[in-house]
Amino acid sequence: MSAEMSAEWSTPRTWSLSELNLQPMRLIDVPKVAAIESLLYEFPWTAGNFSDSINAGYRATVLIDPNHILLGYSVLMLAVDEAHLLNVSVARQHQGRGYGSHLIQHMLDSAKAAHMERMYLEVRPSNPRAAELYQRFGFNQIAVRKGYYPAHAGAREDALVMERPL
Repeated sequence: MSAEMSAEWSTPRTWSLSELNLQPMRLIDVPKVAAIESLLYEFPWTAGNFSDSINAGYRATVLIDPNHILLGYSVLMLAVDEAHLLNVSVARQHQGRGYGSHLIQHMLDSAKAAHMERMYLEVRPSNPRAAELYQRFGFNQIAVRKGYYPAHAGAREDALVMERPL
């Protein structure tokens, strides 16, 4: 097996947060972001959703390692005095290393710097790992949106609405 192939099969390196770069998502990043998204979710955002978010001026961010590998991304919408966390995801092979927490903290800091009063998000009940992460950051469930998310065979899944004061 070549060194290149063995590197492909090895466990990705865990970078310290200080070695990582958070930068605005650019249209050139969208194909990579959409590719990661499609591997993570049954009903992923499309490349168009990400492009539209950038073009609308949402705070879209990518997390890049020193080798210029895209590890994760987030999308935050600011409206009047509220922030809405629309998407935060980390490539599967890089999960469990604190990168998702790093992105969430970045979004919280960004919303506070913009003088937002609260942050909202929706999460699927079938994604308890994400809901627990949000709870660790001080988000509390405030409502349920019935049939919010698409599911199999035309069915719909509820969304847990979570809120955090800033």
